[in-house]
Amino acid sequence: MNMQKRKLGNSALEVSALGLGCMGMSYAYGPAPDKKEMISLIQAAIERGINFFDTAEVYGPFTNEELVGEALAPFRNKVVIATKFGFKPAADGKWSGLDSRPAHIKEVVDASLKRLKTDVIDLLYQHRVDPDIPIEEVAGTVKDLIQQGKVKYFGLSEAGADTIRKAHAVQPVTALQSEYSLWWRTPEENIIPTLEELGIGFVPFSPLGRGFLTGKIDENTAFDSADFRNTLPRFSPEARKANQALIELIGIIAKSKSATPAQIALAWLLAQKPWIVPIPGTTKLSRLEENIGAVSIELTPEDLQEINNAASRITIQGNRYPEQLSKLVGK
Repeated sequence: MNMQKRKLGNSALEVSALGLGCMGMSYAYGPAPDKKEMISLIQAAIERGINFFDTAEVYGPFTNEELVGEALAPFRNKVVIATKFGFKPAADGKWSGLDSRPAHIKEVVDASLKRLKTDVIDLLYQHRVDPDIPIEEVAGTVKDLIQQGKVKYFGLSEAGADTIRKAHAVQPVTALQSEYSLWWRTPEENIIPTLEELGIGFVPFSPLGRGFLTGKIDENTAFDSADFRNTLPRFSPEARKANQALIELIGIIAKSKSATPAQIALAWLLAQKPWIVPIPGTTKLSRLEENIGAVSIELTPEDLQEINNAASRITIQGNRYPEQLSKLVGK
């Protein structure tokens, strides 16, 4: 099939309508899968028209960039690589706070370039806003890196509207990466209008609600002890039970379209704005193909209205993040 392309905001950066989030191939959802299999999966995505790949130094830490670099090296001129700076990696594989000091950003970029086996990062995000470093300094540092040819485009992740404006005034922001899906719609309040006004693209992560919107998870699902979802209030058994109402709704619409719930959740995101590019992650070829199928699903204005009406009657239970992680977002 022909993968559609989308432009991230007013920039010249054109990417496949769906990207591939690579984090789970190394980290966060239980034991890391086999590296050779993950390289094959990334290359299978390229064969199917995906050209936009998302990683970060803290995934692993470091191992995910190495994996992505190795997988993409033979196709480097055909793909867009996004990575991120902004955490202080610690020796035990946990990050230990934020660090967006200009000197640190430059060190991270040089190290990322080596791991990614490339001489330029297509899209460089600040992973979380660092309250100790003025965002203008961060944007200015990335501007320098763009002038040096080490980076092409600048992005922010989980930033609030004021931060986006301040950064954009120094170095145009090409994309904001934040969580957005049928069960996390807070960006609609002031983030999406801000992006629209400034001409910035939106790259939703966890577009399938960390797997919940696929309909494959209920209150009895047990996660691996290393799975990060064990720490999320929204994944408590009680919340999962309460939130099934949303899954039932998506399931009904999916049946009417001969689609899967995951495909409807992705098609819904794609239908919100032409400059939205979700980055679902997966470690399975069958899921990759299922996700790609979402691009050809047409949701009519009536379908979207039906989804909105039904979704507005469902109260999603459980916070998105535990308290210490919540403090890092929307700054």
